[in-house]
Amino acid sequence: MRNYLTAASAAVLAATTATAQDVDKPVRLVLQITVDQLRADLIDRYSAGYGEGGFRRLLDEGTFYVDAHHRHANTETVVGHATLATGTDPAIHGMVANVWLDRASDELVYNVEDPDYPLVGEGGGVDTATEIDPTQKLATTQGRSPRNIRTTTIGDEIALSLGPKAKVFGVSVKDRGAITLAGHTGTAYWFSKAAGEMTTSTYYMDALPDWVDAWNAKGVPLAYADTAWELSADPATYLFGDADDMEWETDFPGYGRAFPHPFGPADGDYFTTLLTVSPAGDEITADFAKELLVAEGLGTDGVTDYLSVSFSSTDYVGHFFGASSLESEVNLHRLDRTLADFLSFVDEKVGLDRTLVVLSADHGASEAPGYLNALGIGGQYFNFDDIDTNDAIRALKAEFGVGEDLVDQFFQPYLYLNRDVIAEKGLDLGEVSHRVAEELRAFPGIAYAVSSEDLRAGAVANTPVTQAVLANFNEDRSGDIYVVFEPHWFVADFDGQTVTGSHGSPWRYDTNVPVIWMGPGVPQGRIGRPVETVDVALTISAYLGIRQPSGASGQIMTEVAE
Repeated sequence: MRNYLTAASAAVLAATTATAQDVDKPVRLVLQITVDQLRADLIDRYSAGYGEGGFRRLLDEGTFYVDAHHRHANTETVVGHATLATGTDPAIHGMVANVWLDRASDELVYNVEDPDYPLVGEGGGVDTATEIDPTQKLATTQGRSPRNIRTTTIGDEIALSLGPKAKVFGVSVKDRGAITLAGHTGTAYWFSKAAGEMTTSTYYMDALPDWVDAWNAKGVPLAYADTAWELSADPATYLFGDADDMEWETDFPGYGRAFPHPFGPADGDYFTTLLTVSPAGDEITADFAKELLVAEGLGTDGVTDYLSVSFSSTDYVGHFFGASSLESEVNLHRLDRTLADFLSFVDEKVGLDRTLVVLSADHGASEAPGYLNALGIGGQYFNFDDIDTNDAIRALKAEFGVGEDLVDQFFQPYLYLNRDVIAEKGLDLGEVSHRVAEELRAFPGIAYAVSSEDLRAGAVANTPVTQAVLANFNEDRSGDIYVVFEPHWFVADFDGQTVTGSHGSPWRYDTNVPVIWMGPGVPQGRIGRPVETVDVALTISAYLGIRQPSGASGQIMTEVAE
């Protein structure tokens, strides 16, 4: 069913679109669903295995913007989540990367860490899988809060506009997936891999509510112990049914590259991690979100509440096996069933006729270079380890009279220079960073490199790539040089092991995400006009008739709200 709306029909729909105040029954709940690493095309690509109540329900009853994109260059998890929450770019909301180097302390800062707010109870553990190299200078605090987000979020504005009776919550396996959408005024819960339980920090509360303790006591994750992630249908029924166990996939010890993927015993070193590299992670998230919905009484009074649910398994599975893999296909089918069950639960407890649903993603996904190479398409992994000994960089060091390392380190997407040696030699940081960026552009696999000094001075060409990089540029947190890899090239090293797929580029496979709306007054159909993810928060604001987030810079999707 490809019922695209023409410009004329979209205009007619926009003229008749209802807001929350126009419908007969006011909206009780805003349900914002974020699927980590869900590239927009994957929804249709794997649709043969869907049931009726999940993705199909959203598509049959809602509005699907098929050409929605993030407009910032660094398409990482926290960046996309914060953009969806705030309606503005990382240049403004400040979450420029999953990690950044704090120059004052010379420590690597994890995006939502906060030493002032330790975790409640026994939960703990930085979520390092596939995105943070634990061998680097990662700050050791386990504290968490949203204080690094520099603008208000849509959850904040719901609380500010509708008053203290408006409830705002965020839930995810990932702390950054929950905290960003819960905002400063809401409450976030996430899955502690260290404890195998849902947890939060003292930013939100001093002790877990009784209902959270009761949910943790049930041991929902333990039900997966000594079981395996298995195929749910005949391999012949899958698009990638004959492509299991591909040589480019990540062969994680004990988990393997082929079905079934065993989780192992509950006391295994990687048990909780492996749950997240499977549909189990999303099922655990949904189970907790259902408990929260009932225990906190969401959608039960006349004041609109807000619940964000971020599903993370698609991201982990994509990192290990790639977007074009049997595992990614099976995972999306299971996510479809999880969505169907969760939407049915919301319908029973709140009523979908009283709920505004919006589904999107924090970023898209690359293809595995091995998969592309097998099809005759170029793509490789990039290694920064030896960059300082490259002939061009060595010649530049000799010209500047630098005998030590000039390049300090690389943390996606920024290269950090050795500022101490630059200062000791009396060199100009702007000149050095400009020259290094020039040399980097000649490296195989690097499409573009630009220094922060040149970005500050406006000394860059006006291209789509530079505009995306500028949308990511924050004076305080951006590194010395922004590096853009060629399409299908990326750094994919995690703790000495190469992962299969990644994300983080400004190319369309990483920026294109779904934006699907369903709710009272929302028309049905597919819309082909380009929209941006910064538009989502503003559209929720317009639909509810409340103030926009403080840094918002998008546009209202007029087919959904006026």
